[in-house]
Amino acid sequence: MLNISLFTLVVPDYDAAIRFYVDQVGFSLLEDTDMGGGKRWVRIAPAGSDTAILIARAVDARQQAAIGNQTGGRVGFFLNSDDFDRDHTRMLANGVEFEEAPRLEPYGKVAVWRDPFGNRWDLLQFTS
Repeated sequence: MLNISLFTLVVPDYDAAIRFYVDQVGFSLLEDTDMGGGKRWVRIAPAGSDTAILIARAVDARQQAAIGNQTGGRVGFFLNSDDFDRDHTRMLANGVEFEEAPRLEPYGKVAVWRDPFGNRWDLLQFTS
């Protein structure tokens, strides 16, 4: 059986990413290991998720240019919720910036939000 266990999100600073994703979005910090030479192995994830995010600090101009545009301006990341209204309200209260009001689509309730680095996410609750 295959599953996606980890994907990389390139950011300008480890600590800023941890503060945002843990303190504001509500993810858990799974690991923060010093690898030496300024490199860290930082994994975060929503509680109970099988998939984690590896936070990677950009180290050169090419990687810095990808920050916030890792998916060409499209929504590239999807945060599924079992209670959209609860999570939307909590995220707003914690300073997460939504680009739009929640809307209903054939697949569920959704609203686009952006991290402070420019990456676009959907908060969504699928209809059954």
